[in-house]
Amino acid sequence: MKILTLVIVGIAMMNIACEDPAANKPRATTAEPSVNTSANSSNSIPAAVVAKGDALPLTPENSTIEFVGSKVTGKHDGGFKSFTGTIDLVNGKAEESIVSVEIDMNSVFSDNPDLTEHLKSADFFDVAKFPKASFKSTKIVPDTAKGANNYNVTGDLTLHGVTRSVTFPATINVNETDVAVNADFAINRKEFAIVYAGMADDLIRDDVALKLELKSPRKN
Repeated sequence: MKILTLVIVGIAMMNIACEDPAANKPRATTAEPSVNTSANSSNSIPAAVVAKGDALPLTPENSTIEFVGSKVTGKHDGGFKSFTGTIDLVNGKAEESIVSVEIDMNSVFSDNPDLTEHLKSADFFDVAKFPKASFKSTKIVPDTAKGANNYNVTGDLTLHGVTRSVTFPATINVNETDVAVNADFAINRKEFAIVYAGMADDLIRDDVALKLELKSPRKN
């Protein structure tokens, strides 16, 4: 009876360890970027998506950018310690505004020091070659089916030297004191040429869970 109990407990623990943290997240869709990223391009944002509103700052003091990656045997939490950005709030409306963020990739952290250093290497982010990542929204559309404050955000994400247009769900709350953007979704790392597979008996999953909590105070 004790042996059976131990087997059941062992199986339960294995199932917990193997759980995919991105499996229950809405998955971001990707497409060709709206920005021309060819060598002859100025890489400028099209005039249609250049907002002229109140530039509200995003910093690590008021916001967080975190992720959860996983492999066959478990998962690791991480994020970025250094980034700058703005919420360009236009007419007090989320759908008329622009969110932009630039991340210092060397500021990546995880729950394991050795993994943190590995993430900086050419196997993953290759921060020596690609020191910055960036995102700038090109369209924010209300998701009326989900109710107030729910939106689908589309924007150009540049990561690991690859730029793709990504669309993901978010809640955006605009009030008299601040603007808050919250998003929790999954994205496929291989779409940004991050293809390191991991060990043959402990493969790394393609989908990574991203969690954004951005909150910027409004000017009085």
